[in-house]
Order: sequence, then structure tokens, then C-alpha cells
Amino acid sequence: MSRYTVRVSQHKVSNRVLQDITTHSAEETIAFGRTLAGLLVPPKLVLLRGDLGAGKTTLVKGIAREFEAASEEDVTSPTFTLVHEYRGPTATLYHIDLYRVDTPRELETLALDDLRSENSILLIEWGEKFRWLSMERDLEISFERNGETDRAIRVRV
Repeated sequence: MSRYTVRVSQHKVSNRVLQDITTHSAEETIAFGRTLAGLLVPPKLVLLRGDLGAGKTTLVKGIAREFEAASEEDVTSPTFTLVHEYRGPTATLYHIDLYRVDTPRELETLALDDLRSENSILLIEWGEKFRWLSMERDLEISFERNGETDRAIRVRV
């Protein structure tokens, strides 16, 4: 039984619905990722914001599982490969890590526009480094560590 705490604010802030969640374990973060499938109808560009170890890849484990694109064990951080692709029956997920990408030119070599399609969901870590990604995003999920296992997660639509 999951015990993550959900506080949903239905008020609009600049046309964005805010959702604040606190998870108390990696398992709860994965479970919350599974609940996001309803918000992630392709095509979507999603920015994942948070410090190293904040839970971004852990959340992607739940998203990939819900889309039947990969098992939790198969989802790993793309820090060194930069892009991981997970194909499911209804969507192709691209888990992208821009931590080691520093310039617009380096970003261009990833050809992110080529990954965008009618059935794709781009889950981009460290995308806030590039202003145009922040402007084009459909959803932003930010993470804050609150102790060893607690994570405050904010979803902005």
C-alpha cells in the first residue's frame, strides 16, 4: 500500500494546474510515476528538474512501467549515453539527460526534434539549461530532497 501524500491545488497560476506530492521511498516515487500516465498522452515534452539523486530516474521507472515500455530494472540513468529509448505499445519514451551537455551546439547533435513524433514522450533531465526547452515543454516535474528518502515533487501543467 502506497503512503505518498498528495495535495492537489486546482487553482490556476498563469494557466497552470499545480500538483504537490511528497513520497517517502523510492517505491512510492515509482508508484507516483505510474499515476502520471494520464497526463502523458503523446506527444509530450516533459522537463524533469532536480539535483543529482533527487529521484528523476526513479520516477521514469514508474512511467516506463505504466506504458509497458520497460521494466523498472531496465530503466537506468542516461547520464553517459544521453538518450535511452523505451518502446511501448502506445508510446515511445525517450529518457534524456542533458547534465553533460553544455552548449546549444552539443544539444543540436542530439537531434531532439527528430525524436518528436505523434507517439513520443520526451522525458528530459536538466532541460532547464536550455531556455527554448523550457519554453516548449508541455509539463514540468520538479524534485526536492527532504531527507534520506522523502521527495517533494511538484507537477506543473
